[in-house]
Amino acid sequence: MTESAFVLIKCNNLYAEQVIVNLKKIESVKDIQGTYGLYDILIKITTNDTKDFDEIISTQIRTVENITSTITLNLNNLKEN
Repeated sequence: MTESAFVLIKCNNLYAEQVIVNLKKIESVKDIQGTYGLYDILIKITTNDTKDFDEIISTQIRTVENITSTITLNLNNLKEN
C-alpha cells in the first residue's frame, strides 16, 4: 500500500523557483504548490511505506539547496463507513 504525506517547506525566497526546479527532480514528489504565509512551498510525496519517508525527507528533500526547514504531515488513510 502506498503512503502519502504533505511537506511544508521554508526556503530562501530569492531562490524559490530554483528550489521548485530541484524538487521536481525527486521521483517521490507528486505535486508542488507555491504558498503564502509561514511556508513557501507545499509538496505531496508518495512512497511505498512509511519507512521511506525518513530517507526521502532527510536525504533528498532537506538537502536541496536553500531549503531552511520542513514540516511533514502524514496522511491518515481513514475511510468513511
